[in-house]
Amino acid sequence: MRLSVVSYLNTKPFIYGIFRSPLSDQIELSLDIPSMCAQKLLREEADLALTPVAVIPDLPEAHLLSNFCIGATGAVRTVCIFSEKPIVSIRRLFLDFHSRTSVALAPILCREYWGVEPELLPAYDGYEQHIGGDTAGLVIGDRAIGMEKRFPYVYDLGQAWNNWTGLPFVFAAWVSTRPLPPDFVRRFNEALADGIAQIPQLVKILPTIPDFDLEVYFRHHISYELNEAKWQGLQRFLSYLPTQGRTLLMRERFEGSGTRTV
Repeated sequence: MRLSVVSYLNTKPFIYGIFRSPLSDQIELSLDIPSMCAQKLLREEADLALTPVAVIPDLPEAHLLSNFCIGATGAVRTVCIFSEKPIVSIRRLFLDFHSRTSVALAPILCREYWGVEPELLPAYDGYEQHIGGDTAGLVIGDRAIGMEKRFPYVYDLGQAWNNWTGLPFVFAAWVSTRPLPPDFVRRFNEALADGIAQIPQLVKILPTIPDFDLEVYFRHHISYELNEAKWQGLQRFLSYLPTQGRTLLMRERFEGSGTRTV
């Protein structure tokens, strides 16, 4: 089974659980930036991907095959707009090229929540060094850690979404373009659950990051359960995205000995 997984810190519990599982010798795992996970799914180069949810409208069918996701119920810490000026004074905004979801979410929040419409700039390698004046930048993932020390204004997209909608947000989910064998789905969910349960052990073997508490990040800033509130938040977000046609979105939830589709 070919898996494409986001190569960020927030996926380490998932990866830890997979490699502790008997499934590990049945999986070909690749670590990619979020946008590449989406591309592999679109090109059918992955059977299952932890992919930015903004790719879902581009798929003929999207099967959410796990009870788990990369989500947030408030501040996520690693998906932020950094600026030297308040958001209302921003004229240009770099959009991080690593993730389709955050790139889609930032303009929605600018327009609908903050009431601003800055010029949107495609980012490039090293763009973080060009954030300044009335040009802000969206930075996601591990590169965002510690950047709050450099800028007086930090706008956390997870927190902003929750403030605006009252709902949690789903940044990435385990998506396939077709149903997968129920036994695999069951054991895969068990592996992910085990990885999350092992977070206290995991943080002991990961490299430390100065002034960054890994366990607090895993337990309080990243919310891994794809529950009903996150399902509602996901549907709300997808309703703002342009679609080429109607995507069949299926959520197949592991329960005990099998899955059920909702």
